[in-house]
Amino acid sequence: MKAKFSSVAILIILLAATFVSGCASSYQESSTQSSDYMAVEEYDNSYARNVVMDESGYADYGGASTASVDRKTITTVDMTIQVSNAAEGIDKISKMAVASGGYVSSSSIYDSYYGSDESKEGYVIVRVPESEYSSFLEDVGELGEVTSKSVSAQDVTEEYIDVSARLDNLERQESRLQDILNMTETVEDVLAVEKELERVRGEIESLTGRLNYLDDRIEFSTISIRVTEPRPITRSWGIRDAISESVNGFISMINALIILIGYLLPLVIVLIFFGGAGLFIRRRIRR
Repeated sequence: MKAKFSSVAILIILLAATFVSGCASSYQESSTQSSDYMAVEEYDNSYARNVVMDESGYADYGGASTASVDRKTITTVDMTIQVSNAAEGIDKISKMAVASGGYVSSSSIYDSYYGSDESKEGYVIVRVPESEYSSFLEDVGELGEVTSKSVSAQDVTEEYIDVSARLDNLERQESRLQDILNMTETVEDVLAVEKELERVRGEIESLTGRLNYLDDRIEFSTISIRVTEPRPITRSWGIRDAISESVNGFISMINALIILIGYLLPLVIVLIFFGGAGLFIRRRIRR
């Protein structure tokens, strides 16, 4: 009886393993590492793509049109704003993000030079709830002059459906394997079931991490803001410019005269020497 049960249990395990492997094989293993959650990856969303398209162009997933599916988008904003004081501007933006239910991811401020003039410049990256990001951008725009802004929205609905479906299948498979484990009687069968459970739970952990990452990126928009100050403008009076140019011209003339004297001085010395010698010889002859 035990042998018969053991054979049945192993058969069920093999069938379960085949089902899970076929369902999850298209998902890339690289997503198991936490660093991979920092970018939206391109991979085979075969589960989500194997849906039937109706005549209207919408896909039929589980008997429902994707027109009724909540679209999942990741919003990213990059903008530059010019304010009178960069440090105060970054501080205000940070407080506005917190007031909107978000948080500051990072910020920095540093000196910026334009010739001999110095001003402040900085960056601040904030995460705000998707529902608040439009009003947040409007409030930021009131702090100064927005010189550039770009908004991108990445649709990850297909990936989200695919990951969710795979995760649901794996969780059901885990439950069935747990039931089988409770029914096994031999050490060999227990080890076989536990090994399969460990594999399934590893995939569940991987997909859960990916889903949590997508949820975070979907629920909170990422907004990167460069904060600058106006470039210093140096205005000078006409009289001062004229005096400055006159002084510079006089100095240039003196420099040119010194250079000319340097070239002529050896010639003058030679002329004086030979002229004096000739005069001396002429006087000697007359005597």
